[in-house]
Parts: sequence; structure tokens; C-alpha cells
Amino acid sequence: MSRIFEPLQVRERKFLPADFTVTNWEALQPWYDNLAERAIDNMEQLQQWLQDISELEAVVSEDVCWRQIRMTCDTTNKEYEEAFTYFCMEIEPKIKPYSFTLNQKLLASPFISQLDKDQFFPYLRSTANAAELYREANVPLQAELSLLAQQYGVISGAMSIEVDGKEYTLQQAARLLQSPDRAQRELVFGKVAARRLQDKDKLNELFDKLLATRHQVAVNAGFDNYRDYKFRELGRFDYTAEDCFAFHEAVKEHIVPLQAMLLRHRQARLGLAEMRPWDSDAEPAGVQPLHPFANGAELAEKSVAVFSKLNPYFSSCITTMQQMERLDLESRKGKAPGGYNCPLAETGVPFIFMNAAGTMGDVITMMHEGGHAVHSFLSHPLQLSAFKEYPMEIAELASMSMELFTMEHWDVFFPNEAELRRAQIEELERIITVLPWIATIDKFQHWLYTHPGHTVAQRDAAWMAILAEFSSGIVNWEGHTEYRTHFWQKQLHLFEVPFYYIEYGIAQLGALAMWRQYRQNKEQALNNYMDALSLGYTRTLPQLYETAGISFGFTPAYVQELAGFVAGALGEMGVK
Repeated sequence: MSRIFEPLQVRERKFLPADFTVTNWEALQPWYDNLAERAIDNMEQLQQWLQDISELEAVVSEDVCWRQIRMTCDTTNKEYEEAFTYFCMEIEPKIKPYSFTLNQKLLASPFISQLDKDQFFPYLRSTANAAELYREANVPLQAELSLLAQQYGVISGAMSIEVDGKEYTLQQAARLLQSPDRAQRELVFGKVAARRLQDKDKLNELFDKLLATRHQVAVNAGFDNYRDYKFRELGRFDYTAEDCFAFHEAVKEHIVPLQAMLLRHRQARLGLAEMRPWDSDAEPAGVQPLHPFANGAELAEKSVAVFSKLNPYFSSCITTMQQMERLDLESRKGKAPGGYNCPLAETGVPFIFMNAAGTMGDVITMMHEGGHAVHSFLSHPLQLSAFKEYPMEIAELASMSMELFTMEHWDVFFPNEAELRRAQIEELERIITVLPWIATIDKFQHWLYTHPGHTVAQRDAAWMAILAEFSSGIVNWEGHTEYRTHFWQKQLHLFEVPFYYIEYGIAQLGALAMWRQYRQNKEQALNNYMDALSLGYTRTLPQLYETAGISFGFTPAYVQELAGFVAGALGEMGVK
């Protein structure tokens, strides 16, 4: 029998006034002072102190999230940008020293030994880690990094091209690359490349500033390089840089050949003697690109129907978000690129942001972000905000598994059986294509941050060498070498969330294992999935994956095993 979860219950404030809003540091400081100065003389007082910290953290977190949401929804609005900048420069730097003080106060309390060891272990481990990493000198640098990173969205959000007299954002233009008209695809690809290259120097300049500032943060904290610092800051307690290198090699050995098989399959379908960069998403003449929905409202409506077929609880999450106007789905000029689900810590109802343009990729993005949203809902009842600060390796397992779970119900978008099969093949193609890209980006990041002070030319050379390692060699990039050399600039993670990318690879392997489990026993797999997500970060990553019914692993043998499973699934769909 399927698990049923109670509807979301919004907690009443017990520490802050109900009408309190974050305006400036002067209004916030007394509440931090209260926590810093309060005596903790017994276990009950420690528990209340933790509850009050949690409430304050949730209120502040939701405030800054809304500032960022508004700014990404409209990068042209200076008021939104100024509000976010004000928080980064005038409020957050004042909070950080208090966070350090509160962390020390918690760790020094003799009563923490009475806390539930299983539930509190990840939290206390992360608290000790944060306290060890804190340096006062890094507070203004981290504020500066937040502002610099947001400039990427401003630069990218302004990019658009004109085709046949109509203006398209680059996200909207991606749909034109699915056209059966090869000449149009080449034209669009060329325009996108030219537009991106127009800002290559501006993005290189921005990236150099980010690299230099990040390196200084690492040096201030006593590290030789930012890679080693960031591993610690991200709380990567369960795997090392060497494990990442093993993942790179496993992908190269077992996934790249599968990607080559899929490219040859598409080349044969297209009847082409040679594959070019504008052919990778194309359909043969006479076959129209999949058109699953017309607008954001239809995408939301159909997504609710898909989630309802899988589990009514999942659809109720999206419906609640609709009712609270927490969906911004359509692409438009002036909107930041990409997509995200933003958990809103106090209310517990997250916000989904994306740039839908009517493509199959948009359906996948919606399923993906919907998985994140379900995770937000399932973990919200946990008592402390810190319990909901789960690592990306479990967050992305939630989203990527949801993509695969929902596939059999995509008939809502594609009533035609042939189109449904095409969509399912495209999803598996995307997974097999993205794993080498994840390995490429991750290996590039290792190089970037262990070679501080490198030149742009050295960076270009390193990128091209790493890109070649994970290339099937089937696509001919002749005439577009410059664009390919700067191809990394389209990956927003490099600018905005450094080193946050290998998590996708680890979680993608986990999602394939979840899908294999789902195909064997749907009800059990979904129960395991919900059980794991409901734990937030009250268990270690290996324990969370174990609760989900899978292994936390990315060894070559495991990757080979999962690659064989995907190859078998593709074979059932007629792809060999």
C-alpha cells in the first residue's frame, strides 16, 4: 500500500513576532544577541535554544530566497538587484560572525551528548566543520563572491538572437535546433555561437575575478587551493577527490561508448554522412520535434496530471505551489537562465523557476524540479532548519529519480505511443550524454582550482584537452573551434556554485539504480524514495541511499553494471 503523507502544516512563530520582516541589521541583531547571550543550563533549555535558532534561520533564509527569486525572474529590475545586493553586503556579513559564535556555543555545551546520536550526527559534524573553516577575513570576500556570481545571470539573461524577424532567448532558440530543416539548424547554431562569443571576454574577466577571490578565501582558511577548501565547505565527508577521479575514468570507459552508440543511432536516423554540432538534437525530415505543451500554464496542468498518476501526494505538492503562485515557468527576455527549485524554509512551500519554451527538455526539467519540490515538502516537518540542509547528492537523487519514475506516465504529454517512446528514448539519451559532460566539468574544476593564477590561454588549453577526453569523436566541430573553446562558459555552475556538479553524476547513477528498483517493484521503490527524502539530513549519505534501497557508490564496476542496465532498456526500445 502506498505511503500517505499529511498535508503541510505551517508552524507558528514562537521566538520572533508574527509580523517581523527582515529589513536591516539593526532589526535583526537583538535576536542574534538573545541567542548568543542566553544561558543554557539544562537539556530543555538547549532544545528550546535550538528551536529558536531554527526559527530565526528559517525567517532569514526565506527572506533572502525571495530577494534572489525576484531578481532572477526579472534581471532588468534594479530595485530587485539592489535588494539582493543590500542583503549580501549589509546583512549577511553581520550574520556570519554570529553564526560562528552560535556554532561554538553549541559545540561547547555539555548537553549535546544527550541529543539523539543518529539524528544529530550530521548536524553536529557540519557545525564543527563550519566552525573550523570560519575566518573573519573571509566574510567580506564571500559577500563579494555572491555579488560577482549574480553578474553571470545578468550577462546571460540579456542574450538573445533574431531568427526570421523574431527575437528568441537562447533557451527558446534551443527548440529550433530540433528542426528537421538542417539549414535552419545550422543558421540558429551559428547565431547562438556568435551571441555567446560576443560576451566571451566579459565572462572571462568575471571568471578571473571569481577565481582570484575564491583562492584568497581558501588561503585565508589555511588551504593550498580552493578545491580542497571547497570539498570541506561542501561537507564532502563520504567521498574524496580521488573518488571523483575514479568516477571520471569510469564514465570514460563505460558511458562514452554508450553515448557513441546513441549518436550513431541518431546519425543513421537522420541519414547523415557526418554529424555536426547542430545535428545532435535533430529529427529526420518529415518528423516534427516533440511539442508536449504550448505554454507554462499547460506545462503545469499536465505535470500535475503526471504526478497524480505516480502518487497523489506528489501532485498535491505542485497544486499547492500553483495556488500560492510559486511557479514561474516560461522563458522571456530579461529572465536569468536555467531552472531551480528554491526551498522556502519558513512556509515550506518552494518556488520553481525555469525557462520553458515548449520542448521535451522542459518536460524533463519540470519533472526534475518537481522532484526537488517533493523533497522540500517531505522534509519540511523535521524539527530544525538544519535537518533540512541536505547535501546535493541526496537532493539530486530526489529530482533525477522523479524524472525516471514519471516516464511511463508521459502519455499525458504524448498520447501518441510512438511519440511517447521517442520522449522516453530522449530522456535516456540525455542521461547518457550528460554523464560525460558532468565528468568534463568536474575534471575541469579540479584543474581550475589546483592551478591558481593560470592565464586565459592556459585555461583554454586545459579545457580543450579535458573535453577531448570525454568526446566520442563522432561530431565534427570544424569551423567552430573558438566557440567550443569557450563552451564551458554556458555552464552557470562554474560561475555561481563552484564544485557543485559532480553531485549530479553521483545522483544520476543513484537515480538509475532507483529506476531499476522501480521496474522491479514500483510500490516498494516509491516507499523507499519517500522514506529517504523524509529524513532530510538526519542521516549520512550512505545511510540515506541505503534507506532509498540503493548503494552510495560510483566505482567503475558499479558504473559498468548500470550502463549495462541502461543499454538493455534502450534495446527494449529498439535502440542498439
